[in-house]
Amino acid sequence: MKFKVVLEPSDEGGYTVYVPSLPGCISEGDTLEGALENIREAIELYLEPVEDDWIVEEGALVQELVL
Repeated sequence: MKFKVVLEPSDEGGYTVYVPSLPGCISEGDTLEGALENIREAIELYLEPVEDDWIVEEGALVQELVL
């Protein structure tokens, strides 16, 4: 998967980075490389399913989509 990320210089130094297509997926780093490494981890965690995601109503259909 590919995601566009936005890196902004932080007032305290370093960079704040976020993913516009994943609301709330934000990280930061002291360097560009550090910020990119941190946002990769944040994206992985953002996309990781959690147990609550599997609570469905009786009779609901669950299907898997591959992008």
